[in-house]
Amino acid sequence: MTVARDEMLTISQVITEIGVPRATFYRWRQLRKGPKAIKLPNGAVRIRRSELDRWITGLEETS
Repeated sequence: MTVARDEMLTISQVITEIGVPRATFYRWRQLRKGPKAIKLPNGAVRIRRSELDRWITGLEETS
């Protein structure tokens, strides 16, 4: 049995997918309005695919 891994997306991948400028994404992070992110020990930031999907779904429900 294979276990599906939750893909870790870069910020570039996320902003391309949702179609917002990088500055907007960082402002959302600062205001805690964006998807939850993981900061790796090397300083890189990643967003789990499941978290991005959850965040987008949450936006749909509040609209």
